[in-house]
Amino acid sequence: MIIPKKILVISSSPRRGGNSETLCEQFIKGAKSVGHKCEKIALAQLHMEFCTGCGLCTDPRKKCHIKDDIALIYRKLLNADVIVLATPVYLGSMCGQMKTFIDRLCAVYQHINYRQFYFIVSMGADSKKSADLVLKEFRAAMACFEGSEEVGVIVGKGVEEVGDIVGTREYREAFRIGKGVM
Repeated sequence: MIIPKKILVISSSPRRGGNSETLCEQFIKGAKSVGHKCEKIALAQLHMEFCTGCGLCTDPRKKCHIKDDIALIYRKLLNADVIVLATPVYLGSMCGQMKTFIDRLCAVYQHINYRQFYFIVSMGADSKKSADLVLKEFRAAMACFEGSEEVGVIVGKGVEEVGDIVGTREYREAFRIGKGVM
């Protein structure tokens, strides 16, 4: 019997219906098919400011001074059992929306502990090297979350245009991995 988990999917694709976002949707369908509760947040639809490095958020009596939509996500992150981070690859790196989001986790990273993480990456190139660089960035961020673990990775390579991912092995794998969340 599967114990329902709260899954928060953070999609950073700036393209609606982009390939990484499509993989997110498949993951969610799989997870919901076995009773998990899922919510997807599309970062491109939010107002996000850059971290200013002021350090205010390191004082437990204070909170981030930036007034934008990221504050709305903090509570959802803290309540999630499983966090899915998804990005397209741009020039061998995660897209700017995801990097900005990760930087803004400085305000709550001490509380995002003992979570399961899944990473979704899509890219136009067929090279494994670009995906490895992005996964390294994700893993470096996750290392800040005590007791958290990487549970799964989905990498869609050679998918440049919107919709290229549909019907691929990775498309089916996203559903399967979502369905397998424990």
